[in-house]
Amino acid sequence: MKSEDTPFVGGPLDGRVLPVLVGPTGHPPKTYRVPVPDDAGGPPTVLVYRRTPTRPGKWHYEFDPEGDKGGGLKWPWSKPGPR
Repeated sequence: MKSEDTPFVGGPLDGRVLPVLVGPTGHPPKTYRVPVPDDAGGPPTVLVYRRTPTRPGKWHYEFDPEGDKGGGLKWPWSKPGPR
């Protein structure tokens, strides 16, 4: 599979450039999740980064401190989520 060096902005990965696999369209995934193990042996913390365009054909990931809240597919017939 093909990968693309993609910069990360904000959060613990700020300033890093990591190879990210691209899909059949040549774009990296919209959301990049990084599991971070818990030192106490509990469930891992998941850091969430969202893909944003920087210029035509180029992308970077911005840290999303809200995590998995929000986002996802929004179909016209879907019920609104809990608030």
